[in-house]
Amino acid sequence: MSETSALATRLYGRRKGKKLSVHQQSLLDTLLPRLALDPAQPLGNVAALFPQAPADLWLEIGFGGGEHLAAEAEAHPDQGFIGCEFFENGVVKVLSLIAAKDLDNVRLYQGDAGAIIGALPAQSLAGAYLLYPDPWPKRRQRKRRFLSDEMLKQLARTLRPGAEIRFATDIDDNAGWTLARILRSPDFEWRAQTAQDWRGAWSGWAATRYEAKALAAGRTPVYLTFVRK
Repeated sequence: MSETSALATRLYGRRKGKKLSVHQQSLLDTLLPRLALDPAQPLGNVAALFPQAPADLWLEIGFGGGEHLAAEAEAHPDQGFIGCEFFENGVVKVLSLIAAKDLDNVRLYQGDAGAIIGALPAQSLAGAYLLYPDPWPKRRQRKRRFLSDEMLKQLARTLRPGAEIRFATDIDDNAGWTLARILRSPDFEWRAQTAQDWRGAWSGWAATRYEAKALAAGRTPVYLTFVRK
């Protein structure tokens, strides 16, 4: 688990999957050090993290295989993106996409996103994505879900007014659990007026493999947008 910040939470699950190829190991050894963030070091000057100062900064929490992160970075070259993922094989996959697309507006952290959230300056984020997180379905596991009351407080510090948390899940209980915490938070609001506001994905949405699995299994995803007051 990451111990680099007081905001870091205990991470569960595997850190590594199948053995890496020679090319994948090379990316991990050579490209990741150029892109990796260290939350133990000051991150106060966000513009200095990128070759060109980004117009906005977005955070993706648990980017999985990195399809969405890379697609957003490619579509918005004037913006900066920070992706956090503790699973090594996911990090390698996004490194492959970054190399193939020659992206220079992505920075990565292999570990707990809470550490990065704690290290970023106040009101530095234009938005954050949390897409298809592990739902931890058993009652005793729910404390492991990321958008806890405490984490929402920390995200509220880091997100500027009007910034969005974009949350997608295909698990009804996870959606309800998360909504309950948003609705009691003094810092966020859910502005949905009709079912279409949460049944449809965001403009320019880049689908993920987790979404494809959910649809193949007959589960219907929801796309919830929470706005920083």
